[in-house]
Amino acid sequence: MSAILEALTRGIHTSNAEETISIGEQLAKELPADACLALYGDLGVGKTTLVKGIARGLLIEKNITSPTFNIFSIYTGEKQLIHLDAYRLSREQSIENLMIEDFLRSPYLCVIEWPDNVPDLIDENTIKLELSIEINSNEHFIKYI
Repeated sequence: MSAILEALTRGIHTSNAEETISIGEQLAKELPADACLALYGDLGVGKTTLVKGIARGLLIEKNITSPTFNIFSIYTGEKQLIHLDAYRLSREQSIENLMIEDFLRSPYLCVIEWPDNVPDLIDENTIKLELSIEINSNEHFIKYI
């Protein structure tokens, strides 16, 4: 297990967006060639901020935004980044209708926000992270689950 995943197993606190981006940047450098990352957590816990860091780690220069209305965005850097925001998808919708497979080019990293809405994309190889905000301190908490 990589050092960053080891740290995430214990959980990492971040107190600002740049710290969260830094965690994503470190994580991107340690992930296997073709990986899937599922980000669990409520609205506003920093999922897209973490994806910005992942993109920075993959040397992607484009601005990363939440693809909520597009469902997914594709960025190219050292790997191809597929950023899927499943917030607006219902569990009953067919994953095949998204046509993600048509855009995958190895090596790639597929990052899924709201993975509970697309359970068919999550398997035993998916790296799962839970993000939360600690109410008393307003710090973000990222944990490998």
